[in-house]
Amino acid sequence: MSAWRTTFDQVAAALAMLARLVWRMLRMVFDLVRWLLGLLLHVVRVVWQRPEIQRLFQPFFRLEARIGRWLNRILPKRLYTRALMIIIVPMVLLQAVVAYIFMERHWQAVTARLSAAITQDIAALIDIYERPTPGIDGRLLAQIAEQRLGLDVDFLPLEPLPPPLEKPFFDILDQALSAELRTRVRKPFWIDTVGSSSIVEIRVLLDSAMMRVTARRSQAYASNSHIFLIWMAGSSLVLITVAILLLRNQIRPILSLADAADSFGKGRDVQFRPRGAREVRRAGLAFLEMKNRIERAIEQRTTMLNGVSHDLRTILTRFRLSLALLPEGPEVEDMKRDIDEMSRMLEDYLAFARGEAAESAEATDIRALLEDFRVDAERTGHFATLAVEGDPVVSVRPQAFRRLLGNLVANAARYGDRIEIQAVHDERYLTVTVDDDGPGIPEELREEVFKPFLRLDVSRNQDHAGTGLGLAIARGIARGHGGDIVLEDSPLGGLRARVKVPA
Repeated sequence: MSAWRTTFDQVAAALAMLARLVWRMLRMVFDLVRWLLGLLLHVVRVVWQRPEIQRLFQPFFRLEARIGRWLNRILPKRLYTRALMIIIVPMVLLQAVVAYIFMERHWQAVTARLSAAITQDIAALIDIYERPTPGIDGRLLAQIAEQRLGLDVDFLPLEPLPPPLEKPFFDILDQALSAELRTRVRKPFWIDTVGSSSIVEIRVLLDSAMMRVTARRSQAYASNSHIFLIWMAGSSLVLITVAILLLRNQIRPILSLADAADSFGKGRDVQFRPRGAREVRRAGLAFLEMKNRIERAIEQRTTMLNGVSHDLRTILTRFRLSLALLPEGPEVEDMKRDIDEMSRMLEDYLAFARGEAAESAEATDIRALLEDFRVDAERTGHFATLAVEGDPVVSVRPQAFRRLLGNLVANAARYGDRIEIQAVHDERYLTVTVDDDGPGIPEELREEVFKPFLRLDVSRNQDHAGTGLGLAIARGIARGHGGDIVLEDSPLGGLRARVKVPA
């Protein structure tokens, strides 16, 4: 017993040593293969980065980029349509391949076998007819063919075959039957597979007669294959319908998220609840978290600015009270004007920093708003006109939008004598243009004037007092509504300010 145990231990130790040896050899081979692959990839990378190789493949890169641009032009742009294409196109290709294989292999093979069977029957009848046998004539053959083979056979007087008929477009039966007749009968023949939808007529020119055979189409043709095609079409229609319904439910939360982000970017109140798949819910929760952070930051900044505004206004009020106690004089009047200018500058600074972001959007009558500006311009001695097209009620932040348009009209009134205001509200946008006949702004400086604290005039007197924040505030408000402001040449010869915001 101990000898067997010793032998078993020796064999086990030898097997373990052999296993370790094999494992080490496999690891060495694996390390060698990995090193060779890394070396090969390094060589390919070095060769690929050579300029002459890049120049060699440059035409292919351009072709790929051109094909990509062409595909981007013809492919649909909506995610819903692209997702449907991802499902429908492979399904259609699969169905087409299956239908082709079925028709090419199964349908054609079954049709060929049926055609071979009926051709063999015709060949047998011809052999019997052409070999005279006592008691068997054409009438008896026709009777046997009708009773036993299901064929209607007639032996007509000898005459030329009819001219060949035009081949049908879908001619599986015509091809199979013609091939079998040429192979098995080996006599001149004429077939008609399109004259009637239920029968097939075959004429064979014999030595002493014309043999006419009429058979049911189902005897030579797999006529029930259309069931497979109908099943394929029906199943595809069901699958496409289910895909459309499911994808519509999956795309709807994404569209809701996009609408919520767009509304929040325009400063409107957003009521959004994440729905849909897990990934879409994560995106919705991330949007809500971002929205909360932005609102908290705006609230904190607004609180800080209100505190700064209160403290500075308190100091300016003390200055005014101190000046009110002093006797009247030129120096006191100058100091009062300076304090008034400081108050205006403080309001402009705070408005620019705050951006009127805390205000909620609501329905606003743009006609009444612009009419107030027109009346104010005429009151100051300017010739002003107003034209409004479309629905005058738009959804904007009223106080912020009033400040935006007020800055534009004030700039037009400052530098021109004639002012024309026009508002157009279509299905998607509200466009307001303010034209003046002033000196205008050079084209190369029209973007520069939107920078904060930039003034094109160098004067600092009371007639042209300002902080250089008017257009910056106006553009900030317009972009807060999801739109923008551009400056153009005016038909009046001065400057045109065009405001375009979604509405």
